[in-house]
Amino acid sequence: MTISNATATWNGGLKSGNGTFQAASGAFQGPYSFATRFEGMKGTNPEELIAAAHSACLSMALSAALEQAGHPATIVTTTAAVTMSFVGGAPKITNIKLVVRGKVPGLDQAGFIKAAEAAKNGCPVSNLFKGNVALELDALLLE
Repeated sequence: MTISNATATWNGGLKSGNGTFQAASGAFQGPYSFATRFEGMKGTNPEELIAAAHSACLSMALSAALEQAGHPATIVTTTAAVTMSFVGGAPKITNIKLVVRGKVPGLDQAGFIKAAEAAKNGCPVSNLFKGNVALELDALLLE
């Protein structure tokens, strides 16, 4: 079993305060604020961190599945777009769109889409959201 840790600290009130987060590994850290989360200001926020985690997880899951099927990928790139909307007056993550592109010698587009869909359904981060957030997938095999 693997346990990963991160810490976040918030200082002050919601709109006037600010926070920082740090991965226990030291691999990443940064500030965040109400403005970066809800007002589109430059900087990070929890949803961007979720997008990074989801895109990394899907890329790894798809690469593993392709390799296991005898079609190792040259490259797999995933972009995740996490949408937060206000539902009933409260913020809620409502949609995650996953755009995956890959180069896989010897595989056709249909096979790539099938593998990408299976990876999306089996990715541990995707499983966090099943039944609660709409997950979209756009998969394209590159030449």
